[in-house]
Amino acid sequence: MSFNNKPTLTFVFLTFLFFGHSQEFSISGKVVDVDSQPVSYANIVLSLTEGGSFVKGTSTNDDGSFKIESISEGSYTLNITFIGYKTITQELNVTSNTELKPFILLEDSETLGEVNIIAKKPSLTRKPDRLIFNVANTALIEGSTLQVLKNTPGVIVTDGSINIKSAPAAVYINERKVQLTTDEVIQLLESAPANSIQSVEVITNPHASYDADSGSVINIIMSKNLVTGYRGSIFGNYTQGVFPRYNGGTSHFFKNNKINLNLNYSYTNEKINRKNDERINYLNPDLTTDEFWDSDINRVTRSEIHNLNLNFDYFISDKSTLSLTSTGLYLPFFRYAINNNTRIFDANGDFDSRFTADNLSRDDKYNIGSDINFRHQINDKSSFSVGGHYTTYNYERDQSVLSNFFDDNNDFVNDSEFRTDADQDTEIINGKIDYNMNPSETSSFDVGLKYSNVTTQSSIFRYNTINGSESLDTANSNLFDYDEKVYAGYLNYSKSWEKVELGLGLRAEQTNVEGVSVTLNETNTQDYLEWFPNASLSFQVAENLDLYGNYKRSITRPDYATLNPFTFFLNENTVIVGNPNLQPTFTDHFIFGTNFLKHFAFEFYYINYDGAINEIPRQDNDTNIIAYTPVNLDKVVDYGFDLQFYYGTNRWNIFALNSVYNMTEEVDFGSDSVELSQWSNLSILSGGLSLLEDNSLNINLSLLYATKYLQGLAFIDDLFQSDLAISKSLWNKKAVISLSATDLFNMQDKSISINYLNQSNSRLNNVDNRTVKLGFRYNFGNTKLNTNERTTDVEERNRLQGQSN
Repeated sequence: MSFNNKPTLTFVFLTFLFFGHSQEFSISGKVVDVDSQPVSYANIVLSLTEGGSFVKGTSTNDDGSFKIESISEGSYTLNITFIGYKTITQELNVTSNTELKPFILLEDSETLGEVNIIAKKPSLTRKPDRLIFNVANTALIEGSTLQVLKNTPGVIVTDGSINIKSAPAAVYINERKVQLTTDEVIQLLESAPANSIQSVEVITNPHASYDADSGSVINIIMSKNLVTGYRGSIFGNYTQGVFPRYNGGTSHFFKNNKINLNLNYSYTNEKINRKNDERINYLNPDLTTDEFWDSDINRVTRSEIHNLNLNFDYFISDKSTLSLTSTGLYLPFFRYAINNNTRIFDANGDFDSRFTADNLSRDDKYNIGSDINFRHQINDKSSFSVGGHYTTYNYERDQSVLSNFFDDNNDFVNDSEFRTDADQDTEIINGKIDYNMNPSETSSFDVGLKYSNVTTQSSIFRYNTINGSESLDTANSNLFDYDEKVYAGYLNYSKSWEKVELGLGLRAEQTNVEGVSVTLNETNTQDYLEWFPNASLSFQVAENLDLYGNYKRSITRPDYATLNPFTFFLNENTVIVGNPNLQPTFTDHFIFGTNFLKHFAFEFYYINYDGAINEIPRQDNDTNIIAYTPVNLDKVVDYGFDLQFYYGTNRWNIFALNSVYNMTEEVDFGSDSVELSQWSNLSILSGGLSLLEDNSLNINLSLLYATKYLQGLAFIDDLFQSDLAISKSLWNKKAVISLSATDLFNMQDKSISINYLNQSNSRLNNVDNRTVKLGFRYNFGNTKLNTNERTTDVEERNRLQGQSN
């Protein structure tokens, strides 16, 4: 062989090696349902048959197709998963480009002692302690997270509150408690897109790992995906109420084999109107009317709010993950104007005098909380996690009030002017450790410890203006320091058999509280150890019939601001007064129920509140001052019967609930006692409809009707709540345009009356809740990714409050 031929032979040999050992292939296929309709966003995961190591992953396109490229020759295992359907597993021997036959997904109905109401989506699953509303890949996730909650069975969102029926609910995301006040939570959920929500859990009996302050819980589960890459979105909303409101934001998510990074930002600019018509009947000692005051009160709030949420996960190894979560709220502009015109009449209805009070407040607030958490999977049966949290919260209010007084001829008499500076600084620090063990496939055991410390420094200074000069009003100024420490421990155990499920839990919390009124030289302390058991039991009698019962004891601690003894004047005759002697509320909650005929549930419940905290108006018939102050009611009992129905298909779904219940409230004011009782009815009807061949046009309607009911020694007349939402997906689901309307029939305003002992007053709250909203969202990047979005896990932050009256 000549030397000149060697380069040619070398090239041929290397080419043979390259193609013989480095050739790569592709795997493609399609996923459909039993009706041969394409299934989009199904997870496709390819792993090595030997050892099970992950190789590549993708998800199906809108037409159900998928393709995995750059695959070397070898033996692989292909897994196809989609929420609510059985997993498909197929072994592959790849030697060339492989075109697979269509895969048919079958619905998965799990029956571990629970009743599932199966639909293609959304679907409803009832367990002894909770209801699970599955919404992944449905029309409901085209709007905001708050819109999903409004359509979740059993959840009531109205007038600045989120309730499970009549009970306030703590909101969690991925088992982590949202750390904001109720108003801030609603604002956050309204601005957060819902496209990554998998399900919503309505938990009436949270197990002992939840804080004892979590009597009822709404847990929003965000879906997860193995697909790596980048995804982002931008959105904007325009809302027209009495005044226009604007909201916009952006979300970004990046994932690779080592990290998850999620960043969300939103900006809200809004102007909200609220009108109150109030009457106070000031009484003589014999309870006859001395005079009555009619007030027309108009409140206008203007604000700018910035929300920022950061989530970061670092996968140290296959078994260890380090997570950082930080949420910030900044309120650089808040203007709160109250215009009050009060007319005073004698007992015969003759005009006596009047006054006007103009109140202007400007607020500045920030609320920043951060969590760090480390989780380690010890083995297939056990894991532990350790975490810490820090919050800093600052709230400042500068208030100016000018009152003008007129006589019976409507001639000016005199005026009164004062200014108030109030602020609150709060720090929250806590740490916790949790351990989980699964002794068997049908049992689990959890144990954990937690420590939290809350410190608050508050001040209020009132300055009276006389002849143009300000002077400090020491009688209505004060400093208040608050310190709270809670030491907690818990354990949970659950076990399931063929037809029985059992859950047991116990939590203990030692609480030490000290509140010091510096100016008044008063100190209030609380020191108590309390136990919080919970239990649930279910028994499957037949295929479509099961029985269940559960019990939960919980605590509601006072908000930090309500313990502050300050007197905050809205005007010379209306004040807000704190109560440093408030005690926590202890709640015992019993439920007994049955699921039957696949789509129905019937429950009897009984809730006893020992020392329920309510802010109530107390009129002083001698000074003609009405004071809004929080008090402990001695006893509140709520019991009733609920009937629920749910049915759904891939095109439509409907939920109906009817609750007949009795509310009884008792309180002793020292010289007199009060007992009030009221039977009421609550009815909810909600449904969704998907139109067009690709289900891209969606309509959701929610209706709620409540008859006269009792709350905080006040009777609220009938009200009717109605919401309509329409959305249309565009450009292969790259974009969504939405239109929604609230209070369609203008029947959502509350008419409230109080009439007991020497208290007689009423008001009509005309809240700015009749709105029309137009929204648009555009998705970019790999739109098949799902986020790690969550918020921080601190129940103490939910008790942060500023003056909001």
